[in-house]
Amino acid sequence: MTERRYEPVTLGEIKELAEVGRPTVSNWRRRHASFPEAIGGSESKPLFDAEEIAGWLDERPVPDGERRPDGTLPTYGERFREGLRLRRLVTLGHGTLGADELIVRALAVAAMEGEGGGSSEDSLPAGLLADFDAADAELLRTVHGLIEDLGDAGAAAEAVLRLAGRLESDLTMDMTPRPVVELIDALAQPVLSTAGPVTMLNLCAGTGDVLLELAAEDGENRVAAVEPDALRRTVLRYRLLAHWAAGETFVCSDPGELDEYRLPFDPFTEPDREPVPQGFPQADLVVADPPYASGERERDEEGPLRWAVETLGRLGEGGKGLVVVPSWTLSRPRGTTGTANTRMREDLLKSGAVEAIVQLPRRIHTFRTGAEHALLVLRGTQPPLADSRVLLIDADRLARRVGDAWQQTVVALLSNAGTPVPQEAQRVPVAGAGPGSSYLLDGRSLLPAHRLAAPEKGLDHFAATVEARRHAYVALPHLKQWIGDLGVGRKEDRAGHFKVGGQLRAGQLRLLPGHRIRESDIGDAGVPVIGREEMLGALPIGERRIMLEDLAAYPQSLMTEQGDVFLLTEHGVRTQVDDAGGCVLLAPVQGLRIAAYRKYLTDLAEGKTVRPEGLWMRPHALARLLAAPRNQQRGSGSLVRRVSVKDMDLPQLPTEEIADLEAVLAEAERHRADVRRQLVALDTLAERLAAGVADGDLRLRKRPDTDPRA
Repeated sequence: MTERRYEPVTLGEIKELAEVGRPTVSNWRRRHASFPEAIGGSESKPLFDAEEIAGWLDERPVPDGERRPDGTLPTYGERFREGLRLRRLVTLGHGTLGADELIVRALAVAAMEGEGGGSSEDSLPAGLLADFDAADAELLRTVHGLIEDLGDAGAAAEAVLRLAGRLESDLTMDMTPRPVVELIDALAQPVLSTAGPVTMLNLCAGTGDVLLELAAEDGENRVAAVEPDALRRTVLRYRLLAHWAAGETFVCSDPGELDEYRLPFDPFTEPDREPVPQGFPQADLVVADPPYASGERERDEEGPLRWAVETLGRLGEGGKGLVVVPSWTLSRPRGTTGTANTRMREDLLKSGAVEAIVQLPRRIHTFRTGAEHALLVLRGTQPPLADSRVLLIDADRLARRVGDAWQQTVVALLSNAGTPVPQEAQRVPVAGAGPGSSYLLDGRSLLPAHRLAAPEKGLDHFAATVEARRHAYVALPHLKQWIGDLGVGRKEDRAGHFKVGGQLRAGQLRLLPGHRIRESDIGDAGVPVIGREEMLGALPIGERRIMLEDLAAYPQSLMTEQGDVFLLTEHGVRTQVDDAGGCVLLAPVQGLRIAAYRKYLTDLAEGKTVRPEGLWMRPHALARLLAAPRNQQRGSGSLVRRVSVKDMDLPQLPTEEIADLEAVLAEAERHRADVRRQLVALDTLAERLAAGVADGDLRLRKRPDTDPRA
């Protein structure tokens, strides 16, 4: 009888090792006749041959798994086999030994195996021998079994690290996501593939994901890594040793230690040489992925952009820097006083070192679900400020168009091998080239989603508008006269644009925030409240209200005025004009008020002469221009895509054109309201007819003499 390699497994162990739910395992067994038969146990707790289960699961791919380079998906069988190999380690981790301590000792065993066990004690990292000696016989046997199964110590070390999640260790929480690692590797290849040795520095290296992917340690290259956390620094050293990749890698806890770096030498060929601190040389490649959450250290000199500044200081002539930063470091406006973050950001721009800003796809960090990230591409050779331009790439929008090929597209755009789509990538000058020009040193957000906008690609607005007018003419015969009177013409010169944020700072517009009001205070009497439901059309305006005495409990609340514009900027932009005033806004709905509009209405009411140039913008025009396609896709945010009101733009139009646009849009809104009332009446009629028939109280028949076309 052949001896089984693994102990039999229960249904519960299959669930755990394959990382699925218990109902999934039950469904597999009940619905598939090919599911392996039990080899023992009881009816309530059967036992199954582990190898048979693994073979059966090999036929079932993981639907949400990460695709391999050849496009195939991992299988549940692969998960199950790895779980079998690590089962003993999991058991040890749930014992008296802490998860981190277990992982460190297991990695120490893999590291000693990776070094071949023959290195002298002086050449090994401090603590390695102690951690190796602390591993008991069971741990040694388990790790050596992993090495034998997987083929080498490096693969065993990776399997041990994947245990961190199961053992509730936070070691994996700050790991650089695989798609970001692949992007950094692709961008770094032109540097690493140059002839001759390369100097590479990994700032904030974590446990070494990026360093190992780059494979920069080849015996000739000079490599250094900085990691402030002691535990991760230990894991990094042992992981590199397990991969045979740490021979010349200098690992330290602070960038300042790089200045004490001693150039390595061969004691056999240079026996009389004394190691002298030279400082780590200027690097050809510097990478960093600092583990910062959203909003941390905005006013702190040690904030996330400090790593970008450090990268720039460590780059040699012609070198390249790749730094992952939280997107808030780029989106915070400078304001009147500025912060340490905005100062460092502007210093980077003024240096001419920023080659590109790549906004990464949202939710790319598994454990940082509420934060967005961007990749700064820095260059060691800086052009003069007047010539400096930055390539802005919205890889989040890019990924929605090209899927998993977004990294290759980013690389192509940076190497000028790809043709940018204006809404996804544009080169923007750092300094202003004249009045009305768009440039990055204007104190606004640098996030590509906030900056990139362009006319709809391939669209002839004149032809499209004429076609829309023709369709409306046919569909609304009672409005033929009004539609026919609409004059549509081409503009000879394309209009410039200005940002809403600038108009807010100038006092031309006022932003009205939405308020958070308890649901219990909202009823069916009082003043109307406008929330998400009203803006989406799920509830009619006026159905939800709040009494003024209840509203008094919210002293910060504001009442809207006639002509204010409601905005909901989640997953696009929705706008509506308040034609009456007296409403209360519920967050996340906001409002915009045209500062000059109240005086305009007052002058009209008093019979004063009002000229078009007295009002630079009007409500219906403002609402429609804000909701135009060029503003719809400016959203950012990992969980909910929101468009920043301050980063929307408006065309610079003469006041008479704004007045004409307002007149047309206001009349169109009145006609839309009439059509909506007709639709509501038809919907109500159909609803009552169906309800009466459903309850058995009505019988419908068509009159034979009725002409449906009459």
